[in-house]
Amino acid sequence: MKRSLKDYAVISLKGMAMGAADVVPGVSGGTIAFISGIYEELLTTISNINLSALKTLKEEGLKATWKQLNANFLVALLLGVAISVVSLAKGISFLLSSKPIMVWSFFFGLVLASILYVGKQIEKWRLQEVVTLLIACLVAYSITIAKPLVNDEASFLFLFLAGALAICAMILPGISGAFILVLLGAYETILFAVHSRDLEVIAIVGAGAVIGLLTFSRVLKWLFVNYKNVTLAGLTGFILGSLNKIWPWKETITTRINSKGMEVPVLQNSVLPNNFSGEAHLTIAIVLAVAGFLLILGLEKLASYKS
Repeated sequence: MKRSLKDYAVISLKGMAMGAADVVPGVSGGTIAFISGIYEELLTTISNINLSALKTLKEEGLKATWKQLNANFLVALLLGVAISVVSLAKGISFLLSSKPIMVWSFFFGLVLASILYVGKQIEKWRLQEVVTLLIACLVAYSITIAKPLVNDEASFLFLFLAGALAICAMILPGISGAFILVLLGAYETILFAVHSRDLEVIAIVGAGAVIGLLTFSRVLKWLFVNYKNVTLAGLTGFILGSLNKIWPWKETITTRINSKGMEVPVLQNSVLPNNFSGEAHLTIAIVLAVAGFLLILGLEKLASYKS
């Protein structure tokens, strides 16, 4: 596919949106990739990273290998993700701590619209699509209400598996990788390793992430090629079931002290908004949710217009 510099700039912007979503524990960058129209290309590009690329490099050179790996697309996307994480992480973290209801309201509207977008891609609804959607929805919802594990002495094998599972969730629309790490009880351990530059732990988690990414992307690609409608129904169910996690109004049941000595919620229940906010506060939250919803619809209309 021949692309201009402007096309790659747009891909970088989509990468920035993915990075911003991944910063928020509960929102998946995979959801953003899907609604921005690059999900299947991303899966194909990742699955092309294999031993055959080394053979191409040896026989045909760097240029042919670069093209086979669709490296221009990958570099542009990862550049956008990196820029977003570096530039927006602190801002989003600040807003999550100071204005959590506002942030979650916007993302709730955004993800709610993405359910309609993904569901519209299903060409034919049959019994298997309906069953798959319901099962995926139930699995995702069960994950959102699961009680996080406490794992103070994580083994290397556990950290390897945590990295693999988290990266799988990161490319799967609906559930974020950061939230999976929280559930596994590995979030604090990995976060501390990053801050303290524990290269051993970082390398083990990174190795698990690479193996999980290369393996899971191939599985998803195969499913898209052979069972596209069922796969789309499953993805729709995952996003639908994950809405409970990003519902803006929460009641904290239990808390814990993190590595910084701060009290953070462990178990939360979704509650009605009138228990927590005044009318003005609620109005702003609804406006932001509608804005997120309309943003996705606008992007869809724009994509249709360009097509």
